[in-house]
Amino acid sequence: MGYRVVIAGATGNVGREMLNILAERQFPVDEIAVLASRRSLGTEVTFGEKTLKTQDLDTFDFTGWDMALFAIGSEATQKYAPLAAKAGCVVIDNSSLYRYDPEIPLIVPEVNPEAVHDYSKKNIIANPNCSTAQMVVALKPLHDRAKIKRVVVSTYQSVSGSGKDGMDELWEQTKAVYNPTKDVPPNKFQKQIAFNVIPQIDVFMEDGSTKEEWKMVVETKKIVDPSIKVTATCVRVPVFVGHSEAINIEFEEFLDEDEARDILREAPGIMVIDKREAGGYVTPVECVGDYATFISRIRQDSTLDNGLNLWCVSDNLRKGAALNAVQIAELLGREVLKKG
Repeated sequence: MGYRVVIAGATGNVGREMLNILAERQFPVDEIAVLASRRSLGTEVTFGEKTLKTQDLDTFDFTGWDMALFAIGSEATQKYAPLAAKAGCVVIDNSSLYRYDPEIPLIVPEVNPEAVHDYSKKNIIANPNCSTAQMVVALKPLHDRAKIKRVVVSTYQSVSGSGKDGMDELWEQTKAVYNPTKDVPPNKFQKQIAFNVIPQIDVFMEDGSTKEEWKMVVETKKIVDPSIKVTATCVRVPVFVGHSEAINIEFEEFLDEDEARDILREAPGIMVIDKREAGGYVTPVECVGDYATFISRIRQDSTLDNGLNLWCVSDNLRKGAALNAVQIAELLGREVLKKG
């Protein structure tokens, strides 16, 4: 016996990826409904070998459905998630709307699976920010061994993190560089993204941080440990898919780089590719379409008594969004609903 599953936002990048991953992982689905806004009504999407037509999110009745994976943005989620939750359908939400609500669990299954039991307070589970998700997968097994005091992270985030419009803008601007008669001014981003990097993701806050940076701080504390100090610099780079992070970690006690490498090799969701030779590391292009979070360049930080550096790369449309949501659905089914 399987589950009755809803995908809200099925025509977007993340929604389509959710469908792909559900099929790839053979999630036990008895029935699936794909929802979209009225402007996308009737659009066809694929689920394994099936072709499905989208239904109207605005008129859909969530009664009798087990779980709904939402990829529709905060504004629409605010309207429709409570309706689904009230109808008894557990919402797994990919937007930022509920991440900081103390009554709603924020889950990365490799890190804090026990939090799934808190879903019943509001019948909603939050999916973390893409940049946070891959980082905490790497931090948790190291934190369990040596307790992390402080994290300094610089991110190199692909344009797919801003949706299809961001990917289109990079593509059009890149072509325009080779066609002087065509001008593609910034629209989705604050400045030209082609052949450039932009040290701003989301809006600025009063302290000079951007909201993306703030998210990494707050979410890491909620998912891993509130005592960890985090400082982040988040940068948009001209890469289509795949987020990269340079992470500096300070521990309460010494952790040797070789032991850290062994710990990460055994940790769930992680693939260590770390050879000290040219090309002995993973880049975003190589991680696209993969489930794993890749760790490379593990090395001691000689400026700290108890410091390590590492390089972390993951497919942001997968681990940073769709895959993590499906993993939460698997966890929910296995630990709570127990039908599949």
